[in-house]
Amino acid sequence: MSDNAEDTLTGNAPAPEDPKPEDPKPPAMAEIDEQPPQTLPSQPEVAKISERMSTLSFSIWPPTQRTRDAVLKRLVETLSTPSSVLSKRYGTMPQNDAADAARRIEDEAFAAAAAVASADADEDGIEVLQVYSKEISKRMLDAVKSRSVTGSVQDGVGVSQSADVAAASGEEISAVESEA
Repeated sequence: MSDNAEDTLTGNAPAPEDPKPEDPKPPAMAEIDEQPPQTLPSQPEVAKISERMSTLSFSIWPPTQRTRDAVLKRLVETLSTPSSVLSKRYGTMPQNDAADAARRIEDEAFAAAAAVASADADEDGIEVLQVYSKEISKRMLDAVKSRSVTGSVQDGVGVSQSADVAAASGEEISAVESEA
């Protein structure tokens, strides 16, 4: 056994080193009293602030052009990227076709939502934004479905692509796709 181990067992261990300093103590009451008092706004200042706050409005409709551009970019990505859920099921679109379809989808969805916005004077636009989002989803799904069906009927590439996607997803191929 080493000397340190024996010393520990017999109780002759050296005294522990100085303890680490503790967290600093909170300021004493006298130190707090020495700080300058915070001034509260006067009654007229409070009235001005309150008036400005009451006229402040927050609206999410219509979306900014930057937001609409981001939606377009995401639509193109979803329609043309092989890794998207829709592309795995219905096939991908070429980048140019996807950009055209995305522009059409977003414009139509925006017009449909704007019609709802003019009919319903929603204060913050949440319901209108939901319509916009649902319209985009619906129109995107319609676009990929119609392309999948027309692509399979019009050209041989669409047939094999639809067949591959259907086989991968475990679905049966319809008679129209099989005959084309």
